[in-house]
Amino acid sequence: MRPGVVALASASLLLLGAAPPGESPLPARMADTGGGSQLITAVAARTGATQGTVTWWNLRNGRWAKAGTAKARFGANGLVEGAARQQGTSTTPTGLYDLPYAFGIKAAPRGTAYKYRPVHQDSWWCQDNDSRSYNRWTEPRAADCRAAESERLITYTAQYTHALVIGFNYAEPVRGRGAGIFLHVNGSGATAGCVSVPAADMRRILRWADPARKPHIAIGTTDGPTAVTRY
Repeated sequence: MRPGVVALASASLLLLGAAPPGESPLPARMADTGGGSQLITAVAARTGATQGTVTWWNLRNGRWAKAGTAKARFGANGLVEGAARQQGTSTTPTGLYDLPYAFGIKAAPRGTAYKYRPVHQDSWWCQDNDSRSYNRWTEPRAADCRAAESERLITYTAQYTHALVIGFNYAEPVRGRGAGIFLHVNGSGATAGCVSVPAADMRRILRWADPARKPHIAIGTTDGPTAVTRY
């Protein structure tokens, strides 16, 4: 995982999902794409935005090509640099992250190759800073993980129909930075810090994602200190 910031060169790239004539695709202009041959970019026009675009890309024969695009939602308080994020702020962390595994209340879409964990009645995501299970799936809920400081996954009937874990603060969790950041299905509005897309697009992403190709997600803005091309 490489925490950082990602910025697009122009708003037209964000809105149209394609580079202006003669300009390389976004991944080709990034300093780091995670080393794999698949990439998801989640981009907003500015840090305070709650909407933007998710695009997924394939690298073949040395060239990045767009595989799909969707309208995206971000945290209710916009985006913030991942290394500076604080838990409970409803901000989406910018940066480049791996995608450890997928999960969902419904079965994996046909053709999904990613490791997929089914949500059960007693599946929780621990967000308790005092728990040894901080920022981890726990089933049943760990004894030292307070329910009030955690998410019971099955209660998010729309959002967690299908989801991918985003590796923000995951490999070596820093207490107070945030837990439970996912790419998931849209709820009723902006997220609490995750990235969300329509249900049909989430299914498309899961069918597309190939763990053998080491996909990552780059979250950022079109310009400024949280710009995507800085990875």
